[in-house]
Amino acid sequence: MRQSEMTTFLLRLPQALKRQLEEKAQADKRSVNSTVVDIISQALAVHPTGTSLEQRNFIGQKVTAKQIDAVNGLVHLQGIYYRYLIEGNQEYTPTEDYIVIEAVGNILTLRPLMKLGGD
Repeated sequence: MRQSEMTTFLLRLPQALKRQLEEKAQADKRSVNSTVVDIISQALAVHPTGTSLEQRNFIGQKVTAKQIDAVNGLVHLQGIYYRYLIEGNQEYTPTEDYIVIEAVGNILTLRPLMKLGGD
């Protein structure tokens, strides 16, 4: 879907269900919003016809710190520079790698990757 076709609304749900939704999004390496859209689309048998190149190719992709230009707020993926946001408005940390969890227009949302063990 194009951003111009998007809308927002308030959704109330039990805390336990919200936690499950957040856990599913985390496991799928996606944003909660993207996960909700997918679940609703599947439940209503709606097949997204306008998925973007970014949605098809970048969701779930790892981004290393060297791909991020924090000064200009850009991330370099597959030869193209995109604006980026970090989930939860976190600050950029140059020692962390990230994963793309959402792509809307030319803006990618990144989530810090958890480091396993004692790197």
